[in-house]
Amino acid sequence: MIKRITVLTSLTLLFACVQEEHLKTITFKVDMSRVENIGNVGIRGQFTSPPWQVTLPMTDRNGDGIYELTLSETTAQSSVAFKFVNQDNVFELDCKPNRTVQFEYRPETLEFQAVFDVEGGNQKSIKP
Repeated sequence: MIKRITVLTSLTLLFACVQEEHLKTITFKVDMSRVENIGNVGIRGQFTSPPWQVTLPMTDRNGDGIYELTLSETTAQSSVAFKFVNQDNVFELDCKPNRTVQFEYRPETLEFQAVFDVEGGNQKSIKP
């Protein structure tokens, strides 16, 4: 009888701890105007498959030196780590912490802006 109660309690706790997933839409923007030899600008991080191994390409459609990429994912994660890359495999912020985007526990549309290889960045919520 005690085993049954222990198993039922464990299962209840396991399923009670599962967080609901929410849609997150993030527009990443990186200013490359201070970089020489710009090419194959992209982003790598926890969200690629496999993680950190695939470069997601970013584009500068209007020629202002700011490369952009918008991603949408349904997730229960509270944050995501990433770095911008140039030449498909030259990571910014060498030997420095990864950049992160922090999520709230709700559907969100966010924008993250940074300058390539300069620590910091600006995350803001975009109202639909």
